[in-house]
Amino acid sequence: MQMRGGTSKGAYFLARDLPRDPAARDDLLLRIMGAPDERQIDGLGGGHPLTSKVAVVAPSDDPDADVDYLFLQVVPDRPIVTDAQTCGNLLAGVGPFAIERGLVRPAGDSTEVRIRMMNPSVAFARARVRTTGGRVRYDGDTVMAGTPFPAAPIDLTFPGGDTLFPTGRLTDRLAGFDVTCVDGGMPVVLARATDLGLAGDEPPSALEDDAGLRERVEALRLAAGFAMGLGDVAEATVPKISIVSAPRNGGTIATRTFIPHRVHTAIGVLGAVSVAAAVRTPGTIASADGAGPVRIEHPTGTFEVAVELDGHRLRESSVVRTARKLSDGLVWPRPVGEAA
Repeated sequence: MQMRGGTSKGAYFLARDLPRDPAARDDLLLRIMGAPDERQIDGLGGGHPLTSKVAVVAPSDDPDADVDYLFLQVVPDRPIVTDAQTCGNLLAGVGPFAIERGLVRPAGDSTEVRIRMMNPSVAFARARVRTTGGRVRYDGDTVMAGTPFPAAPIDLTFPGGDTLFPTGRLTDRLAGFDVTCVDGGMPVVLARATDLGLAGDEPPSALEDDAGLRERVEALRLAAGFAMGLGDVAEATVPKISIVSAPRNGGTIATRTFIPHRVHTAIGVLGAVSVAAAVRTPGTIASADGAGPVRIEHPTGTFEVAVELDGHRLRESSVVRTARKLSDGLVWPRPVGEAA
């Protein structure tokens, strides 16, 4: 099933429909998504990291979860499939997919799906899906920044963790920059736009076209990988780099996020949670006075995140996303052994 989840789009599979061997599975997914090819014209991928994603869903054997969710990022222009991170946007579609495939029975007008996230960082999430007449409801009037059309809301709630600041400090000096390293479900490095010679409201294309900026951001990311206990991240998709600045449109903070080499046209769900946790923690480079939800400005709008903190520990976070089923059926991957 192909679905839009949040501000991403991906292919959702039942685990039993894919090879159990990870190498065989990844080879199949490369062929299904049309990678490696920056356009992905021979597969389902859309030529961008945000549209080249896969969710693998299975019944869970954990008593606290209904389904297991494994996220796989298919790199468009390289033969790489990685499970190094999770994806909170595709997570928005896991609840509806689980109901559609009969893994969870719908209950009334609202069905809770308990999800065990199998990638690192966040272990569990709860999704509340609108259902009508025993079916998932996709139509609605919830408008989510970063998507062009409204849909039914999906409430996502995440438990906290013990290591919100993985370096043990609220600020670090890395690659010549003062930064905050934070992990509220996604490893993120916050850097001030002014320190990078930016205003902070540049369009993603301008940031991607700046070769010097990309080199500085990558040097920072590589240094942060070791500082955050992630090791050599040269071939990894984490940590993300979020460039922060003062808000322009009534929000709490403005962001531009490298994911890690392209710039997000919005902001990832768990990346936003990490930013929000840093905003509400005094002493970080992004801390801001205030209470209530954190309104994070990004290139296509604003993302609102509610966080509950206990000192330097994140107790719980919640967001509202939308998702929509796009297609359901068969896919024909290119034959084994054919080069891109």
